[in-house]
Amino acid sequence: MPAKGKYLLNDQELKHEALYRKFSCISQYQPLVLLLGLSMLSCGILLILFFALQLSAEHHCAFVSVVSCSLCVFLAVFVLVCTDTLTQRWRRLLGLVVWATHLTMAYTFIFSGPIVVPWDQVPYFLFIIFTVYTMLPFQLWYAVVLSVISSLSHILVLTLRLTVSGDHHTPYLANQLLSNAVVFLCGSVVGAFHKVLMEKTLRQTFQDTLRCLGMRMKLEIEKRQQENLLQSVLPVYISMKMKLTIMERLQDCKDKEEQQRLVKDNNFHSLYVKRHENVSILYADIVGFTRLASDCSPKELVIMLNELFGKFDQIAKENECMRIKILGDCYYCVSGLPVSLPKHAKNCVKMGLDMCEAIKQVREATGVDINMRVGVHSGNVLCGVIGLRKWQFDVWSHDVTLANHMESGGLPGRVHITEATLKHLNKAYEVEDGNGHLRDAYLKELNIQTYLVIDPRSLNSRSVPKHRVNDGLKMRASVRMTRYLESWGAVKPFAHLQNREGFTTDTMVNGKSRCKDIPLRSAPSSKITERNKSQKSKFDEELHNEMTTTIDELSSKQWSKSEETSSLALWFPKKDLEKEYRALDLPMFKHYVGCATFIFFCIFVIQMFVTNNLKQLGTSFGVLVCVLLLTLSICFAGHLQRLFPEKLSSCQWLPAVSEAVVKRPCVRLPLATITTAVIVILAVFNLCFIQTSTECSDDTAEWRHDCCRNDSHKQALNEVLYLPYSVYSCILSLVACAVFLRVSFELKVLFLALASTAYYIIILSCKRDIFIAYGNILYGQISDKWNCSSTKDVSILSDLGLVKHPQMMSCIYITLFLVTMLIISQQNESCFRQDFLLKNKNHTEQDEIETRENLNRLLLENVLPAHVASLFVGENKKNEDLYYKSYDCVCVMFASVPDFKEFYTECDINKEGLECLRLLNEIIADFDELLSKPKFSGVEKIKTIGSTYMAAAGLSGTPGQENNQDRERQQAQIGNMVEFAIALIGKLDGINRHSFNSFRLRVGINHGPVIAGVIGARKPQYDIWGNTVNVASRMESTGELGKIQVTEETSDVLQKLGYSCECRGLINVKGKGELKTFFVCTDMSKQQGMGLS
Repeated sequence: MPAKGKYLLNDQELKHEALYRKFSCISQYQPLVLLLGLSMLSCGILLILFFALQLSAEHHCAFVSVVSCSLCVFLAVFVLVCTDTLTQRWRRLLGLVVWATHLTMAYTFIFSGPIVVPWDQVPYFLFIIFTVYTMLPFQLWYAVVLSVISSLSHILVLTLRLTVSGDHHTPYLANQLLSNAVVFLCGSVVGAFHKVLMEKTLRQTFQDTLRCLGMRMKLEIEKRQQENLLQSVLPVYISMKMKLTIMERLQDCKDKEEQQRLVKDNNFHSLYVKRHENVSILYADIVGFTRLASDCSPKELVIMLNELFGKFDQIAKENECMRIKILGDCYYCVSGLPVSLPKHAKNCVKMGLDMCEAIKQVREATGVDINMRVGVHSGNVLCGVIGLRKWQFDVWSHDVTLANHMESGGLPGRVHITEATLKHLNKAYEVEDGNGHLRDAYLKELNIQTYLVIDPRSLNSRSVPKHRVNDGLKMRASVRMTRYLESWGAVKPFAHLQNREGFTTDTMVNGKSRCKDIPLRSAPSSKITERNKSQKSKFDEELHNEMTTTIDELSSKQWSKSEETSSLALWFPKKDLEKEYRALDLPMFKHYVGCATFIFFCIFVIQMFVTNNLKQLGTSFGVLVCVLLLTLSICFAGHLQRLFPEKLSSCQWLPAVSEAVVKRPCVRLPLATITTAVIVILAVFNLCFIQTSTECSDDTAEWRHDCCRNDSHKQALNEVLYLPYSVYSCILSLVACAVFLRVSFELKVLFLALASTAYYIIILSCKRDIFIAYGNILYGQISDKWNCSSTKDVSILSDLGLVKHPQMMSCIYITLFLVTMLIISQQNESCFRQDFLLKNKNHTEQDEIETRENLNRLLLENVLPAHVASLFVGENKKNEDLYYKSYDCVCVMFASVPDFKEFYTECDINKEGLECLRLLNEIIADFDELLSKPKFSGVEKIKTIGSTYMAAAGLSGTPGQENNQDRERQQAQIGNMVEFAIALIGKLDGINRHSFNSFRLRVGINHGPVIAGVIGARKPQYDIWGNTVNVASRMESTGELGKIQVTEETSDVLQKLGYSCECRGLINVKGKGELKTFFVCTDMSKQQGMGLS
């Protein structure tokens, strides 16, 4: 990256760029090691061949010395690289050492022999240029500079040597030097093409690795958040069971749209209820709170409830009690769940006393007349979750009902217990007669003996000066309460979900979760932004550390066998994965063919400079270029249409052709085969299709002898001038294999093997005499200095040396490029397969994250309404403060099945009441299913209380806009709620038919202003409060079976909507006196055609 651009990057991007450089350095390690191995092997083979052919070390001392020293240098660099202690800077320096050593060897090969020719060591320089781009650890600009130095130095040095200080005139020098330049240019362009594409792939692999790690970390965060969320609503043993069931359903469904539907509908009819024996149940009610709440603002009400119940949750935790539910200002919990506790009764009584003491402190400090009434009973319970929406952990049994009546029949400031609880206390507390039967008819009916617990603190109490809020007399009671309770600093709801992005080591130690205390006070609003930034930076820092660790692991595992691949072909053991990899789209294929076409033209230019038969070459070129251009036009068909839209307007099939090339391997592979075949045919053209005089002559020995004479030397040299350049063309055809980066590895190996075999056969067999003759010609050039009488091939090889002898030189360099291309092809295949695996893993983890996010949304929306849930979990979460909203017009409904109390029995036949709850679960689940209908999308389930179903309409609108709302819209909400109540009655009738029961629904509806909010730290709960809710509840409790009772105001609205309402008259409502109520006509025939949907 340019230095100028670095100033535009932020710190995180600079860190990522530094990481990428380290990642790039690691990826360049293996090619560098392989190049060093190849270099050492080449030096070793050259020395072995030299001595095996019994060549004179005295005549070629420079060759032997330089090759031996180079072998030592390569070995030393190899050792240094393998120590893995060198930084990127040192690795580049070592790369320069390797390049300089190869360059030294190349110039030694040129000047160590008895003769210097224009084509001398061109393949070696081509090898140096190509490896600078593909195997040495250099950036692109660095590689370009080194390749230019290498190629220009060769051309300039030979030009000077052959023109200024040459003893013999070299014919066609300019043509040969131009051919050399074309060879070097071709090698540089192909090398740069390879470098750019591999750099692009490497950067993409890095980004995929980074994204994959980020996904993995987010997945861990999602898992922890999911567990925290579930455990904040349900006990662990139930929540884990529910989560597994839902996950199985979501994972079995591969279709994303179907997953969304499952999440939305949540069609899980499983019953998560379990029986527990020997537990104690505590019910507590705040006496005087209703009067206090009527004077509260929404904020004050929610703060008071959250602080009070937060304190009660803390007391419950200290006394090993589990809070079950909050009902308005009523709080109930159980001790002995989920693990049985021998001191369950003592725990509940102690908690009740602590609650009374806490309220006493509030009363004394604020002067507000409130108190606590607590009832406790010990027995058995069925506990769990029923229904499909708004899961809330609950308990059911006759003992639970009795505990509830113990509270209502108790006294303010006292803990009221039954005889069963007293027996479990083992005289831990002193008691006195409770006389509960005098205050509650249910207790009297069952003849329950009750007691009041004497608080030991009341016996030892001393007069403590009462602390009051400053200026208490000048404040409203609600303000004094709020000011005092805020000093308690109760935890905000979902406080444990605030660190969604904070993936810190504090929460995970060696893969195990560490419990972390939740702070009692949330951060001030002024520090929220800084904290969010801190969480984001922590996540980025952790991601950076994870990436660093991953890169270090890649460095240590480069040579270890991957579990995902097998064999030298690097195939994936999983057939589906292999099939998917081979079927990948290849949008770069057209560029591969384009680069191969460039090589084709380079080969043609080279042969044009040196051939004797331009006419035959031109004819062959014309045929081959037509085939190649046809292949190229197929690949760029879509681009051609965009380039000439008017002329090719009728050819609408052209884009489909291009798309087929990109998407279908069965189209690409034949095109790649045709392209390479065309290049090979042109490369061997001069060798196979043009005859020289030596092939026409019957006496080869005589032709050799004539070549040594000065008069025929020049003519013979002209005839075989093409020979080395034909070999270079063959080498360039092997290099063409490197441009097809992501084409089948097996096809490339097959092509390299077949092409090399063909070249060996041509050089060593078919055209052997020409190569021997060319050796004689070269030998003839030095006949005046060296002994020309010996014309044996061994003697010529001995005089010229290994790398000057045409036949030996050709075989050595074809072998060198064959091995180099095999190594590069294997490296490319490995790189692309690794990139594919990362993308595949990334895609898999992305799907898993989406599944978990769907599940999180499902879980949260089963606790809160969707518009509230988005405030607590998500990218834009705002759970720093308490949630509370005031609504001007909300319709509230209570619907109960009173007959269920009589239906519910506990005996062996129905598994102690479990089967009765199964039927209740079906009833509530069927009710919940109605919420999925678009018609009732505005209806929000609040909760279930025993067999009572509570819902509200009008909560989804934006608070504060109710005053501007259309009256018709407000009235439509009320009509919609009545329709929902009628649908509930219809559902219950259907259940009756199938279960042979005669349950009837009792419904109460009211509308008006309400306050909505989320309270409770350990188990956050969304609820609504206000006079509207209380009256709606009384409408249900004072109603009649099978009827919908509404207030006079609600009746007026319904009659305007076309409903028929029957006046019931005045009824006595607790806390409200006498109210005039109405029954809504539920005759289905009368409601048809109203169009309220």
